[in-house]
Amino acid sequence: MKNFGIRITILIFFFISLTSNSTANISSNFINDITSKASNILSSQDTMEVKIQELVKIGENSVDIDGIGFYTLGKHRKSLNEDQKNQFKKIFREYFLKSFSTRLVEYKEAKIVVISEDVKNEKYTIVKSKLLATSNRPEISIDWRVYTKNPSKPLIRDLIIEGLSLARTQKEEFNSIIMNNNGDVNALFTSLREFNNNK
Repeated sequence: MKNFGIRITILIFFFISLTSNSTANISSNFINDITSKASNILSSQDTMEVKIQELVKIGENSVDIDGIGFYTLGKHRKSLNEDQKNQFKKIFREYFLKSFSTRLVEYKEAKIVVISEDVKNEKYTIVKSKLLATSNRPEISIDWRVYTKNPSKPLIRDLIIEGLSLARTQKEEFNSIIMNNNGDVNALFTSLREFNNNK
């Protein structure tokens, strides 16, 4: 489960730090809005517990957690019955929100600048950006995969950090856990529950 935390740690960058009525501009404004809100939370004088609660709200409202979760299951999703699907949605949502909020709360300073936008189709826009360098880290390129089927409710589906897709990486790790346990998807459920229950 350590690898889960490492991968999700990268995800925190999209919350720290674009403008007409086109789909691309809608996506850029969306990214700008959530990163600004997160920055205000992180720089506030609130307690860590309050900050985590507020960051969880941002994640719930801006990320397609269910979509990402089922994507990470890959071919194994087809083997789940409805009860297992509902179990996984609940477990993965808790895992995801706990992972990014508890790591993100440790960051107080970051700046993301949008470079360009690319409307792939009516459902997806790629927003290209960079996390500016500081004395403690180099500049990092970040591409945001924004789901825009409903323009009034865009959602983040993936991030590509320096060419690495976080969703795809998570999918490979989940598949490895399942295959190392004779194809038993319940082994993944157990691993996620252990992470969620770890204080």
